Amino acid sequence: MDIRFFGLDDPLLRTFYNVIDSDDHHNDKSTTTPTRTFVRDAKAMAATPADIVETPTSYVFVVDMPGLKSNGIKVQIEDGNVLLISGERQRENEEKEGTKYLRMERRIGKFMRKFALPENVDTDKISAVCQDGVLTVTVDKKPPPEPKKPKTIEVKIA
Repeated sequence: MDIRFFGLDDPLLRTFYNVIDSDDHHNDKSTTTPTRTFVRDAKAMAATPADIVETPTSYVFVVDMPGLKSNGIKVQIEDGNVLLISGERQRENEEKEGTKYLRMERRIGKFMRKFALPENVDTDKISAVCQDGVLTVTVDKKPPPEPKKPKTIEVKIA
């Protein structure tokens, strides 16, 4: 399996890791300074790990989504061959009178992952199932092209 197809060897993804710890409030507006939106998206992508499995008939993307319901997850195809998985995890409002959070470690906020799909996928045959906090997106492969059979040309006698 060639991981470049899935955007894992993408210069943009490498840049995300360099930007993650950058200061969101940096005031330098030079062209090399990432925008706030770019930094937010970079953090969202870096914090959303995924497994990619290739089978003989499909590609399977597995992403942990603990505590999310299916209506909080969006699976889309962009630009014809980019798989986008996104959503938002919100804090449960369970602070009742007399109680308060002592520590908040579970990640909240937006998450997003994009994967460039190879040419041999059938974007009309995609399924997504979220079970026990694990999202599984299956993208079927197109069948291999039929080998061209030799064409026999009848030779006529003139």
